Amino acid sequence: MKSPFNRRQLLRASGVGLALPLLDSLFPAAVGAAAPRFQSDGVPRRMVCICNNLGLHLPHFIPEGDGFNWKPSRYLKELNEFRNQMTVFSGVSHPEVDGGHPAQKSFLTCAPHPGGNSFKNTISLDQYAADFIGRETRFPSLVLCANGNDTLSWTRAGVPIPGATRPSQIFAKLFLTGSKAEVESQVRRLKHGQSIMDTVLSQAKQIERKLDGGDREKFDEYVTSVREVEHQMLRQQEWERKPKPNVKAKPPKDIRAQADVIGRAKLMFDLTALALQTDSTRLITIMSEGFFIVPPIEGVDEGYHTVSHHGQNRRKIEQLAIIETEHMKAFAGLLEKLNAKQEQSGTLLDRTMVLYGSNMGNASSHDNRNLPVILAGGSFKHGQHLAFDQTNNYPLPNLFVSMLQRLGIETDRFASGTSTMRGLEMV
Repeated sequence: MKSPFNRRQLLRASGVGLALPLLDSLFPAAVGAAAPRFQSDGVPRRMVCICNNLGLHLPHFIPEGDGFNWKPSRYLKELNEFRNQMTVFSGVSHPEVDGGHPAQKSFLTCAPHPGGNSFKNTISLDQYAADFIGRETRFPSLVLCANGNDTLSWTRAGVPIPGATRPSQIFAKLFLTGSKAEVESQVRRLKHGQSIMDTVLSQAKQIERKLDGGDREKFDEYVTSVREVEHQMLRQQEWERKPKPNVKAKPPKDIRAQADVIGRAKLMFDLTALALQTDSTRLITIMSEGFFIVPPIEGVDEGYHTVSHHGQNRRKIEQLAIIETEHMKAFAGLLEKLNAKQEQSGTLLDRTMVLYGSNMGNASSHDNRNLPVILAGGSFKHGQHLAFDQTNNYPLPNLFVSMLQRLGIETDRFASGTSTMRGLEMV
């Protein structure tokens, strides 16, 4: 049936245009129509998701042995201090997520065939969780780019959320309070935005009368999401008048050189620890990209992206190993900061799931199978290497279901994940 209105139509108010959705594909069926419940146990639960888009050289990552009896690989030796606070996964991947580098778009969404011409992304794990726990903090989530401009975070409509790239600006957003006049000006802007949303929604009701069947139901979902934006504006008004946390840390200095992938990652990790310690947010994503430029690391004289396409060249593999070892050291530094912070009867790491992985299992061949993945913290029964079949991979999205349940979200599926991760149990 032909739609009774122009799908390119805009709702307009006060000079602002709000595009209508493509109603026949607004929400993917994989997310599920039934709304899961949220059950808090009174303990703040947090989640950090980190993606290195060039992967990790698997022979240096996968440990020898499985279960609790495994020997650290070259890379995992850098994390040995946290052996009993993390689980290592091998033989896992996202079903139907292929295409080489474009798969980074699906790392937290699990949306299939990201390299296809008709690809439409879905909601990312962090934003799904933000619908349940985001209102408990000043910032529902933080979306960060340690290097590059890509993002791990996507809205329910499959729109990318731009990541913050400058640590100095992120620090100011988190901890620096403007003058009284600046605060009141921001509150006025938020109120104005709220009034615009009221007008837009009023106009939307006129269009809704022209809809029937499934389009009406989907349009209702769309209006609900717009209303949630309005509610967020109300919450922001409340937060604007509350003082921001005081921290002893000095504002960071931005590293302009994108070649310094490790230095830039460390800055984002430091900000992540501060944001979690002050409970400014409980959901953070960090994307780290590698480029053809040469990173300033001793022993490396070729571009990061170049050595990732090593073609089994031993010299390139060794340079790649040097870079990736530094990545593991930086990751260990983040875990150390979280583990050192006491919170209630445990540590901040006990309360925070930290996912480290990649959309790439073998960057040299653009293979999206056998992804390198680590989950640290979050009060799971850690210490294992969960080794799955490297030919017929176990679905990584099941890990996301386990992570959502750890946050208190009562769901048994996320995207293509239809159960919790086999072998991983909560404490």
